[in-house]
Amino acid sequence: MYKRKRIVIALGGNALGNTLPEQMLAVKTTAKALCDLIEDGHQVVVVHGNGPQVGMINNAMAALSREDSNQPNTPLSVCVAMSQAYIGYDLQNALREELRKRGFVRTPVVTVVTQVRVDPDDPAFQNPSKPIGHFMSKEEAEHAEKTYGYITKEDAGRGYRRVVASPKPVEIVEQDAINSLVDANKIVICCGGGGIPVTLQGDHLKGASAVIDKDFASSLLAKELGADMLIILTAVEKVAINFGKENEEWLSDLTVEEAQKYVNEGHFAAGSMLPKVQAAMDFASSGSGRTAMITLLEKARDGIQGKTGTLIHL
Repeated sequence: MYKRKRIVIALGGNALGNTLPEQMLAVKTTAKALCDLIEDGHQVVVVHGNGPQVGMINNAMAALSREDSNQPNTPLSVCVAMSQAYIGYDLQNALREELRKRGFVRTPVVTVVTQVRVDPDDPAFQNPSKPIGHFMSKEEAEHAEKTYGYITKEDAGRGYRRVVASPKPVEIVEQDAINSLVDANKIVICCGGGGIPVTLQGDHLKGASAVIDKDFASSLLAKELGADMLIILTAVEKVAINFGKENEEWLSDLTVEEAQKYVNEGHFAAGSMLPKVQAAMDFASSGSGRTAMITLLEKARDGIQGKTGTLIHL
């Protein structure tokens, strides 16, 4: 028998779709998978990505500022806040509806607009590399750099895109409030898109032009919540080494030490599986009995029961 757990679940982009209509459909499937775990008695805290959504918002706000000279450009941190609210709105309503179908009439679901503090001296700020927003011509990129202070880079022959830093999360500003809600058995959606990136300037929290990896933010959240398990949901059922090659091997169980060996050997791509494995290792190594799992959304329940997924532990 498996015991009931406090679980932080990091939803990948495939759980949300790429457009507003897609998202409204996708969250219904996502809610079913999450409610399976809630129905099993687990305490679930949800973190989600926001890649397509924050890009869409950023593009819309940039278009507005181009059309109306009196409309200042919207900071990326504000775009992240907007994405947290509208994704949370759809997700919490889908969860509420699915819970009621299953007889959980008085189970509150709440979205916390969450700020995550980063270090202004993080080396990532010296080498912005995370592309966001629409593709631009060279002339458009030069205009954006001059007008908005953007940093742009040419992207694989497809045009230019804005790039921002991806610093590591240091502190979840609303952590105490999240703890209180979880302790009171509320279902909490928080740290959306990795959190609104902020730096501390005296007593002021200032938004940063950055994107925090949601898996690293999920690991920090799970540690601070005293969670038993971190589940990172992605597009594959298990982690593989030699991915896509003849000697491809799917992994079911890894120690942190074994995972680090595979990281050092370069088995995981920097833009996809690497941060997931590193975040899983970070949480699993933070305390005795803490485990992390990487699997598909629809396999989360089976993974907790030990039937599938890649489990990472000390």
